[in-house]
Amino acid sequence: MKKQHIIEVNKGLCIGCSLCKNDCPVNNITIKDKKSVIKNQDCIKCGHCAAICPTGAITLTGFDEEPIEYSKQPTLNPDELLMAIKSRRTIRKFKNKKVSEEIIKQIIEAGRFTPSAKNTQDVSYIVLDNNKDKYEKTAVKFFRKIKPIVSLFMKSAKEVEIDDDFFFKKAPIAIMVVTKDKISGSLAASNMALMAESCGLGVLYSGFFTVVANRSSKLKKELNLKHNDNVVTTLVIGYPDVKYRRSAQKETANVRYL
Repeated sequence: MKKQHIIEVNKGLCIGCSLCKNDCPVNNITIKDKKSVIKNQDCIKCGHCAAICPTGAITLTGFDEEPIEYSKQPTLNPDELLMAIKSRRTIRKFKNKKVSEEIIKQIIEAGRFTPSAKNTQDVSYIVLDNNKDKYEKTAVKFFRKIKPIVSLFMKSAKEVEIDDDFFFKKAPIAIMVVTKDKISGSLAASNMALMAESCGLGVLYSGFFTVVANRSSKLKKELNLKHNDNVVTTLVIGYPDVKYRRSAQKETANVRYL
């Protein structure tokens, strides 16, 4: 976390119900004199204690927003969600249509609220918009040089033509997900892709651009990436200019019940 956060207990509101104590993943809460007591501030600040408290007695300082109150747990229709997952396709043809700033913010919010390992919240995002052609040009030049090497490991790469739109496919935006922890970044990217698709957008995971962003010193400099910054993935996003009429076939899941 970038900021310092303090867990505070309002003794006047606390009813000593022990819900926070029983739900704390690091056993950092005890009950004394029928009131919750935080053992120390050196915890992961996951916010479970504040989220589960029935009276709002526990709060965390240092955030720019208040927790969202909800009386009923939001749910998704499982059949509709599964069908959305089954019908999704990687998009490589995009319409010449701008994605609104409001939708871009929604997509990033989906990443921001994704759980991260140890609640580090160290995932950051780089939105490539108006200047993305500049970065793509640098990446294309670099990738053309290393294509013979890549082709040794990926047979399909031999037949790939690297044109000027190779990475972003003329999509209006691309969002880079940056973090040291690959799992946290991948989880965030997955939620962001689902959010984008719920807004009628198509998504391409540009693995090749991600490779270049992590390998090309010139591109890293242009993107103002620090030496230890790691690009987990790059989501190329825009309105699809193609319509698929059926799902892709998949092999049967390899599952073991033990």
